[in-house]
Amino acid sequence: MTSPQALRKSLDGKWRHVREQSRIELASMDLAYDHSLSLHEARERVLGQLKQLVDTGTPAAGFRTENGGTGDPGAAVTGIEMLAQFDLSLMVKAGVQWGLFGGAIENLGTERHHAMIPDIIDLSLLGCFAMTETGHGSDVQSLETTATYDPSSDEFVVHSPTPSSRKDYIGGAAEHARVAAVFARLVTLGDDHGVHCFVVPIRDQNGDDLPGVTTSDCGHKGGLGGVDNGRIMFDQVRIPRENLLDRYAQVDDQGTYSSPIESQGARFFTMIGTLVRGRVSVGGSASAATEVALSIAGRYALRRRQFDGPSGEVVLMDYRVHQRRLLPLIARSYAFRFAQNQLVARMHRIQTEDDPDPTAQRELESRAAGLKAMQTEHATRAIQEAREACGGAGYLAENRLTTLKADTDVFTTFEGDNHVLLQLVAKEMLTSYAKEVDGLDPLGMVRFAAASMADIVKERTAAANLIQRLIDARPGTDDEHDLLDRGTQLNLFEDREQHVIETAARRLQDAGGADPVEAFEMFNNAQDHVLKIGRVHIERVVLEAFTAGIARCEDEETADLLRDVCSLYALSVIEEDKAWFMEHNRISDDRAKAVTAEINHLLANLRPHTELLIEGFGVPEDTLDAAMLA
Repeated sequence: MTSPQALRKSLDGKWRHVREQSRIELASMDLAYDHSLSLHEARERVLGQLKQLVDTGTPAAGFRTENGGTGDPGAAVTGIEMLAQFDLSLMVKAGVQWGLFGGAIENLGTERHHAMIPDIIDLSLLGCFAMTETGHGSDVQSLETTATYDPSSDEFVVHSPTPSSRKDYIGGAAEHARVAAVFARLVTLGDDHGVHCFVVPIRDQNGDDLPGVTTSDCGHKGGLGGVDNGRIMFDQVRIPRENLLDRYAQVDDQGTYSSPIESQGARFFTMIGTLVRGRVSVGGSASAATEVALSIAGRYALRRRQFDGPSGEVVLMDYRVHQRRLLPLIARSYAFRFAQNQLVARMHRIQTEDDPDPTAQRELESRAAGLKAMQTEHATRAIQEAREACGGAGYLAENRLTTLKADTDVFTTFEGDNHVLLQLVAKEMLTSYAKEVDGLDPLGMVRFAAASMADIVKERTAAANLIQRLIDARPGTDDEHDLLDRGTQLNLFEDREQHVIETAARRLQDAGGADPVEAFEMFNNAQDHVLKIGRVHIERVVLEAFTAGIARCEDEETADLLRDVCSLYALSVIEEDKAWFMEHNRISDDRAKAVTAEINHLLANLRPHTELLIEGFGVPEDTLDAAMLA
């Protein structure tokens, strides 16, 4: 019989030592959210908790050694993710200070800016990340705030020209931040060079707004009561020219602009790409919070009895409908954990290379965007289901589920709206496809799609050889029982992705030669198809990550259990998209019915392991803080 420790070893990934350390250190702190506190009191409490984290080493891990850090970005992201098991306000506050604000200083600045990093690490300098504007959320390239260079004083003048240019929802802006990393349009000698990042002081040592700066408080939100979200307006605020974070662009004292990246679009996406760690952290933290919710609901389902059976009252988890509600969500959380581990390892590798490959960087950004979208969507769905599965008890604040639900709600739009992010994934996929088919006539395109499309998909897979062996070894029949074969599952996911990309490419192939109005209409009419690309791509990536994780598992009994969990994930995805598989003749009517039958069979197999699977998440029971489990 496998053990919780063996499951945790598989799930915890490369930075399991960080997870184990966090479980001990964070459990010793009083991190549970206190609903009796006022808004100001809650914020001050979280700021105090933030200071306790400095000595854990997590803040320093995110920065390079030459700048005063310890150079372990994988450990930093994992450490931030672990905070989400305890308090999401603290996780967001930490992410803003060390991930977004600190990350902008290190990744967009140069040596003179890096001198600030030790103070950022130890919280001597509290900052915020001022990107989003009232009128511009996901469309960052259209931000309106300006930073105009004045050669007579060797200064930039930062200004909010319209009400819609107000910096909005900015974590830290309401009370604590003294400095902001401000994204604004760089204007010099009459030319607009697009969005760049500037260091702009906003408060003095007493916490009062500096001249020309007006901050305001967003007040009560749907959740995250410990985060001081605020708004900032600038009225001709002057900053030294050196406050431009100038890794990718420079302005000399005469106002002449230069950049090693000639294209304004390429320059913008390069700058934004260096900040990918934020999306990685948000997705991982959403998954961590989901694991807490499922741990609470799962343990409750193993204790709560309802209605009489042959031997008396039946525990909730013995009902098939309850198994249907929770076990597929647990399986999906396992799948996302393996995918997150793979993503963090990829991010760590790229961010610790001296000269990272641009293609690998773009693929990292795409993978991070897609996983963040799917993980946060899963969090919203799973935490709501966990709340409902606990009935009235789940609605009480003392049982934590409503807090988890409220605090994760914004994650679906935080660090990018999920629908926009899935389109970003699709764009990357379609761009790769278009490069391969450029110049082909229609017949040549069809031939290419039939012969080579699989290679475009597979080159994005971390475990390509393993995956291909499993696909090649699949039974190759329409027997209903082959649905439990991993190669069959992988082939269904891969085949679906190939077909969706091919058909979308055909729908959009004439857009490039159309006038702007027609091109927009063509893309707009195909948006449902584009979103489908992003979704099926990530679902395939997640299944492959799970498969690779099982292959690395050294304990065979644990691997056997994980195989069933993986099949439950795969078949649940197929069942949800059964209409597509049937409409496109990928599965027959009888085989579609077999999907549901096999899921029920897996639920029966996994029911005795429910508590073990919950313990595998590694959320200590004494940190769940749910009164109904006491």
